[in-house]
Amino acid sequence: MHREDKSTLKDIHYVKLVPVGGIDPGVPFSEQAREEQALLLNRCLNGYPQGVIIGKDVSIGRYQIGEHELIMEKVTYHVGFTRKPGWENEESG
Repeated sequence: MHREDKSTLKDIHYVKLVPVGGIDPGVPFSEQAREEQALLLNRCLNGYPQGVIIGKDVSIGRYQIGEHELIMEKVTYHVGFTRKPGWENEESG
C-alpha cells in the first residue's frame, strides 16, 4: 500500500502570514495587488516545501462616506511549513 505523508501540527516549524485584501480606505487597493497576494498564497500552498493553511483571521472595516457605506475585508491566512522555504530568504533580502 502506498501511503501519503501528511504534516501534522507538531511537524510545523515555520508559519507565514499571507494577507489577502485590505481594510484601509485611505490606501488604494488595486486588482494587481490582489493578484500578487493570491499568487503568494498559491506559491505557499503549491510550491516547495508545500505549506498548509493552519488558521485564518478575518478583518472587516466598515466606513460611512457621506451617504454611502463602504465595507472592506482582509483575510490573513496562517500557512504552516515543516521548514522555512528557501524563497522566503530571497524575498526578505
